[in-house]
Amino acid sequence: MGIWDYVLGGVLVLFSIAIIIVIILQEGHQQGVGVVTGGADTFFSKNKARSIDSFLSRWTKVFAGGFVLLVIALNVLAYFIGYTA
Repeated sequence: MGIWDYVLGGVLVLFSIAIIIVIILQEGHQQGVGVVTGGADTFFSKNKARSIDSFLSRWTKVFAGGFVLLVIALNVLAYFIGYTA
């Protein structure tokens, strides 16, 4: 295994941890839960939640795309070097 395997593997681990954290931070999309728990949504809280949720959703897509590209890069590297993991 070369140095690129370790570097790309480490970056892949960082991307996977980032995906997990960003997904955990997102709000659930369950309707009617606020009524049951007594939480009243105001106009400002709804817009704040949407902006944070859209921010987290955007970063989820970025991290997922990077994750996919890294997996492809590792597989191409493994194919051309010729080792088996």
